[in-house]
Amino acid sequence: MGASYVIFGRAVPTYQLALATYAAIAAPIAISKFRKTEAAAPAIQASSQDEEAFILEFIKAAEEDQPKNV
Repeated sequence: MGASYVIFGRAVPTYQLALATYAAIAAPIAISKFRKTEAAAPAIQASSQDEEAFILEFIKAAEEDQPKNV
């Protein structure tokens, strides 16, 4: 067999240490990629309700026109 290290009194092969290292690095990255976070709605400082409705409608139309980032 190949080389091994003694960890907590047990012989651990180097390939298992390498796989554990890859998993420890890749797992948080994969989890963060698949976690969905809701974007907070922008704070709108409108002087009237009509202006606020116009701004919200404009933002909605702009989001529909843009393709979604994947």
